[in-house]
Amino acid sequence: MSKVYFIGAGPGDPDLITLKGKRLLDEADLVIYTGSLINPLLLTSLKASLCDSKDMTLEAIIRLIIKATNEGKKVVRLHTGDTSFYSAINEQIAYLRKEGIDYEVIPGVSSALAGSAVLGIELTIPELCQTVIFTRLEGKTTVPEKERLRELAKHNCTMVIFLSISMIDKVCEELIQGGFNNETPVVVIEKATWKEQRIIKGTINSISSLVKDAGITKTALIYVGDVLKATTEGIQKKSRLYDKDFSHCYRKK
Repeated sequence: MSKVYFIGAGPGDPDLITLKGKRLLDEADLVIYTGSLINPLLLTSLKASLCDSKDMTLEAIIRLIIKATNEGKKVVRLHTGDTSFYSAINEQIAYLRKEGIDYEVIPGVSSALAGSAVLGIELTIPELCQTVIFTRLEGKTTVPEKERLRELAKHNCTMVIFLSISMIDKVCEELIQGGFNNETPVVVIEKATWKEQRIIKGTINSISSLVKDAGITKTALIYVGDVLKATTEGIQKKSRLYDKDFSHCYRKK
């Protein structure tokens, strides 16, 4: 029986898929992908049969995988970004384990990381913020009460908010309730690394109207936190890693 590969396709730029992911994609006999999210440039010149899963149920996807693996085919389940975030691979893997089908997960470049690269910043800055929270606002999919946005916002650290741009008013309300001030920087990146990429910069006070004016309603990330000031104000604190007065096991003063 063949193996199933869950591959993170990266954020959109076809050059940002990993070498291993691209090799397996080229070798695949069947590629199941989400047509509404995967850059079609990743699918050109493949020898594999292609199946767009955007309107398929979980059970239909699994039936297709079982049929292909029973026929000895190499199957790629291609997900956007990295499989670690909001990819729903767990429920697919549970079926594969039940059926005794071997699988492997190949990580990809998360859109959250691609977005920070687009901005040319780190999401952590010494003595300012050393924690990053990846989360989403509650919508059709609920979140645990202790993980509500207003609760997480109490940490006042860098936040990257997925799947919530259509509820930008509620996002801002929750951030304020959690303790962020109105002038905290916010950046929205729509379709990071795609040709259609758009970047909207503002504050908690202004970002909602800016997003609405731009007509952004989906496929966008929301970045929140004072680390975003590094794009305009630079940084006041430096890492001790390269400090001439700081010694470690590889460099002595």
